[in-house]
Amino acid sequence: MNLQNLHEAPFALVFPGQGSQAVGMGKDLYDTSDIARSVFDQADQLLGASLTGICFDGPAETLEDTFNAQPALLTMSIAALADLHTRADAQGVTLAPVVTAGHSLGEFTALVAANAISFADALLLVRERGRLMKEVGSERPGGMAAVIGMDDDALVEVVEEAGSEGIIRVANANCPGQTVISGEIPALELAMELAKARGARRVARLGVSIASHSPLMEDASHQLVEHLDSVEFRDPHIPIVGNVSARSIASVEGIREELAHHMERPVNWTGSVREMIDMGASIFVELGPGNVLSGLIRRIDRDVATASLKDLLPQPGQR
Repeated sequence: MNLQNLHEAPFALVFPGQGSQAVGMGKDLYDTSDIARSVFDQADQLLGASLTGICFDGPAETLEDTFNAQPALLTMSIAALADLHTRADAQGVTLAPVVTAGHSLGEFTALVAANAISFADALLLVRERGRLMKEVGSERPGGMAAVIGMDDDALVEVVEEAGSEGIIRVANANCPGQTVISGEIPALELAMELAKARGARRVARLGVSIASHSPLMEDASHQLVEHLDSVEFRDPHIPIVGNVSARSIASVEGIREELAHHMERPVNWTGSVREMIDMGASIFVELGPGNVLSGLIRRIDRDVATASLKDLLPQPGQR
């Protein structure tokens, strides 16, 4: 796929969340794109630390720390977006996405892409988000697990039954047949056992000690709201589809309402993608380190096209 394809067809910009990070991400962009390099350098300056070094050289444990992973993914995705626009301008191609969205953390990246918040404000906000999640996760530890190949209604029954052992919720509706559950460890372990016993094709514990998108994150969410009050938001230049509502957001009021409960409420990615298709998107462009979202989107609707960053970068020897 080339940039001309994006000029000729309505497309959506989508941004991945935590878990997509990988050591070395963004290094090619930094080495070949002046505008991408400036984004990384700005992030280092704003944070007073070498986020660039963590992205490029790791170690993996440091990059995977939620305190680092969240600003790192935001920076890498915005660097990729800046490079994409610069290359399009050089080719005389106008890129005008019809909608944007991001999965969990990626929603903050989408806000930057829609010019609803500055990169600087978003970077500091997600750094604080990561800090709060890590802090609350230490105080109220939990976990998450992916359940593959199980009927949604049956999984809801499993979660309700496992609630006898503690807090647990459906956290991410990623695509039909792939759902993430999140909560306290005893309840999570029971839900995993029940899901396996009742026909799930695969159940896998995720490598996190934080129960994202569950009530265990309520304290972190309330504290983040205090920081939201000090951030200048603008009406987005393009519509954003929210994780919580799976509906288009077109105002500052809508953004604040979405983010107020962003950490403890579920991510309805399946509904979000279907909403973007209803809004006219026929191509989904994923700007991040990999193509996780592209795979989910194809499972939601096989008639749409997807492109990840590697599909849009110049081939060796090109600029």
